[in-house]
Amino acid sequence: MSIIVEFFVAPDDASAALTLQTGPGRVESLSFGNFDPEEAVVDWECLLAGGCFEELVEAGEPHIVADQGDGGCVVFAISARLSAALADAERSQLRDVAVLWAAQRAQDGEVIDTETADGILSDLATLVSSARRRSQGVYCWVA
Repeated sequence: MSIIVEFFVAPDDASAALTLQTGPGRVESLSFGNFDPEEAVVDWECLLAGGCFEELVEAGEPHIVADQGDGGCVVFAISARLSAALADAERSQLRDVAVLWAAQRAQDGEVIDTETADGILSDLATLVSSARRRSQGVYCWVA
């Protein structure tokens, strides 16, 4: 389980990769903790846009842009498909996905209450919408 999870906006993979050592710093970002964001983004994409978890993982999701290896920091991109789904989702749809995601995590022994899940998804949807208006992407730095 990660300690620090920061979703942030960057113009491209190369710029996002520069955050590997120190984190996103002063760019537009959201900070969370204590959940596996790599698994979460695949879960969210399945729940919001359809698809199979295993197929997305086999297709290389999430796309890693920088990795220290040996359990160190990682930076990965939020897929274009998930970004579009988050940006286009109605508030009620995000709440429904949050409930389903929290229930999935509970089945695996990970406790994320639905209010927290809802906050993560709605805040991330707002960040994605802001990034898309500027033709930028959303990435995640995990430490």
